Amino acid sequence: MDTNNASHHRGLMLEEPLVFELGAAGRTGVDLPEPEDPVEDRLGGMRRKTPIGLPGLSEPQVVRHYTRLSQKNYSIDTGFYPLGSCTMKHNPRLNEALARLPGFADIHPFQPVSTVQGALAVMAALVQWLKALTGMEAVALSPAAGAHGELTGLMTIRAALEAQGRARTTVLVPASAHGTNPATAALCGYRVQSVPAAADGRVPVAAVKERLDADTAAVMLTNPNTCGLFETDFQAIAEAVHGVGGFCYLDGANFNALVGRVRVADLGVDAMHINLHKTFSTPHGGGGPGAGPVVFSKALAPFMPVPFVRQGAEGFVLAEHPRGRAIKTPFGRIKGFHGSFGVWVRALAYMLSMGIDGLRQASGDAVLNANYLRARLQDDLTLSFPGLCMHEVLFDDRFLKGTGVTTLDFAKALIDAGFHPMTIYFPLIVHGALLVEPTETESRETLDQFIDTVKALAARARAGEEAFFHAAPRHTPRRRLDETAAARYPRLRWRPRNHTNGLKE
Repeated sequence: MDTNNASHHRGLMLEEPLVFELGAAGRTGVDLPEPEDPVEDRLGGMRRKTPIGLPGLSEPQVVRHYTRLSQKNYSIDTGFYPLGSCTMKHNPRLNEALARLPGFADIHPFQPVSTVQGALAVMAALVQWLKALTGMEAVALSPAAGAHGELTGLMTIRAALEAQGRARTTVLVPASAHGTNPATAALCGYRVQSVPAAADGRVPVAAVKERLDADTAAVMLTNPNTCGLFETDFQAIAEAVHGVGGFCYLDGANFNALVGRVRVADLGVDAMHINLHKTFSTPHGGGGPGAGPVVFSKALAPFMPVPFVRQGAEGFVLAEHPRGRAIKTPFGRIKGFHGSFGVWVRALAYMLSMGIDGLRQASGDAVLNANYLRARLQDDLTLSFPGLCMHEVLFDDRFLKGTGVTTLDFAKALIDAGFHPMTIYFPLIVHGALLVEPTETESRETLDQFIDTVKALAARARAGEEAFFHAAPRHTPRRRLDETAAARYPRLRWRPRNHTNGLKE
């Protein structure tokens, strides 16, 4: 904070206190009559004896407060968002308009099925698109997000193995995997066995085969992987796992690079979650909304969770019991209701407006943009793995060696230059990683501006401007924070300096 500036404002970007700090007793934006005292106490002696503690503000204060907060938020609507492995792409407003139609936005999970036939038709259409794009047998729409989809996939695999009388104990997970992969396997009761990456950043077939045995339940792979590389030996790995009676789970976080070009069923995949909020343009970030449908192979389809949409004699129904599946049964429910419906509407709208040719072009453009960054920046940064990448490109901090500047310093300086930083320090197998994903929605002009900025910062680091990087960021509402302390000791509760508003410590 600039202590020489009494207002703490920076130009027209005003310092904004908490709404509770703005409040004052007796101030309000509405004028309501005082309620009459009830004749009888209907609260059982629990009537409040102290003020509720809400802040008192006028209407202009409320409007200004929340407008100012919104101006401090960086979003895909305001600038380039090159987070690697996150696919922060443009959200078409057509999708938003359709999701807000009353017939979609105002439905309730307790409505009779006969009154939501249009919604079920949307779900059925989305299932057909996902099956066509992946080549898989069945789709479970209920998982709420990617990690929830992983859990669904592993629970389905466990149900299939138990139905066959083959209780198994181990799941193989690459060292470069998303952290949710080993966490999901452990939550399902499996022992996680790590598979190291090869020198080229990919999962070696030999390392997988060395770890396969009669206790292997599944392998969890990501393709393209978190180094931005296509797993060229994926089919060989899947065949080896199937050879010992295990299943192949694909983390679909990076499906944006494959849509319309690779049918994952052809790779030997048994289950894959799809982050609709990444691949199919729905809003992403801030904890939601999201959706993580899981596609299943023929071997796993009989064990997927219920309910699922099925065409009945009088329209669509939400089937609670499988039909024609012998004694095979699903493992149950993964979620109370299909609460991600608005995300499905957005995703289906994107698919229908793009068409299969548009989806294919989008995945191609995503890969093209990433390789454009790779080609333009590989002489200024250090490329972690040589050759073509997929939808994201991975650099590391070797270009900063001897400068006194860290990966974190470099990322903070990007903020002052007007760009959201790329993902840093991930994947963990690469020291000082800088993972960049431009997506297909960014223009060449935007990419060139980003490239020029990164090149200029790299030159300043090599020129010995260590102090410049250590002081960054200078132009944000807050400066450099102790991020480790903030994560370990978060202050989640506001405590007032006095008690004039009725609040207590």
